Amino acid sequence: MTGPRLSRRSALGLIGAAGAAGVAGGFTAGAARGDDAPSTTDLVVPFRGKHQAGITTAVQQHLYFASFDMTSTAGREELKSLLADWTAAAARMTRGQDVTDEGAVGGGPYKPPDDTGEALDLQANALTITFGFGPTLFEDADGRDRFGIADRRPKELVELPSFAFDLLEDRFSGGDLCIQACANDPQVAVHAIRNLSRIAFGRAQVRWTQLGYGRTSTTSKAQATPRNLFGFKDGTANIFGSDGSDLATSVWADDSDQPWLDGGTFLVARKIQMLIESWDRVRLEEQEAIIGRDKGEGAPLSGGTEFTEPKFDVFSTKAGGPAIPMDSHVRLAHPDHNGGARMLRRGYNFVEGNNDLGQLNAGLFFLAFVRSPQQFIDVQRSLAKDTLNEYIRHIGSAIFAVPGGIRAGDSVGSGLF
Repeated sequence: MTGPRLSRRSALGLIGAAGAAGVAGGFTAGAARGDDAPSTTDLVVPFRGKHQAGITTAVQQHLYFASFDMTSTAGREELKSLLADWTAAAARMTRGQDVTDEGAVGGGPYKPPDDTGEALDLQANALTITFGFGPTLFEDADGRDRFGIADRRPKELVELPSFAFDLLEDRFSGGDLCIQACANDPQVAVHAIRNLSRIAFGRAQVRWTQLGYGRTSTTSKAQATPRNLFGFKDGTANIFGSDGSDLATSVWADDSDQPWLDGGTFLVARKIQMLIESWDRVRLEEQEAIIGRDKGEGAPLSGGTEFTEPKFDVFSTKAGGPAIPMDSHVRLAHPDHNGGARMLRRGYNFVEGNNDLGQLNAGLFFLAFVRSPQQFIDVQRSLAKDTLNEYIRHIGSAIFAVPGGIRAGDSVGSGLF
């Protein structure tokens, strides 16, 4: 993965495009301040540290997310060896290297290469690789402790409850393990998941994957406000990577009942389909009332600019009621109405072609990191009254415990054993 960056955005970017975001439900408008930080192809994000990379890291432009199930024949030693092999390969790829020293071309002509080679002309491109463990890794659907780690399961790592308007599909949900690969070049992210999937052969298999392009959140004040597919600015209430006290309060699970999770967090993944054609036929003033912000500036309907705090007690003569409607997304998702619950979001747009009616199969792949899954649960239940539900469908869902940072000489999840 060296040499000048080759543009892949026109090719791979369209595979996983279009979306929206928000607190829990995925569509709160607003965002970060400032201009986008310049993305350099040789930018290397440290793989090891107190926390895993890819959480507070400034959100990259592209995502490839994969959920895995351990194979039926895999046992404790296979799980340990898989995590060790994944760690070694991830550490190299995030430095812009092939998965081994021999790599794509150095192993001789008479055996398959160790690396698939599609990133040979590319550099690190800010690649981050983040690992997580699902509830079924600790105890499967039949109650079996396949790997002898049931007593290491965090008490809060349980399947999410059913929410109003959920239309979940198994093919987009669940998993024993997950890998989130983010990069500023789509092929770098694809290369990472492709090679980690290859390494897993015989021990774990892909359950489902999701390509994403175009961040719908920001974790850095140096990044400009993104817009979602509904055309609204997104991210005002997000937690930034520099907000130490907010991270300690709302993201890092440092007082977990499991020491291996110290410095870690919980990850909620939701695939949200957007009914684009229906939304596009809604009057502008109605769109703004549904969101609770104006579409151009991104200011709350109670007045001000994009970064003005919403005022929920302001009355509108024109609306004949609160300026920010009672059933608007901004009001229902706001921390003031959810016991102060906040999340660090890293969502991405996706587009997966068109259906048989010619409608876009598009939406948001919502990702949120939280200290406790209850933060997400509380907000999502509040959003049951959200008018936006008429235009979105939650079709995929998963939850994972994300271990703390990987120290030198350790593998991800080594504390489990």
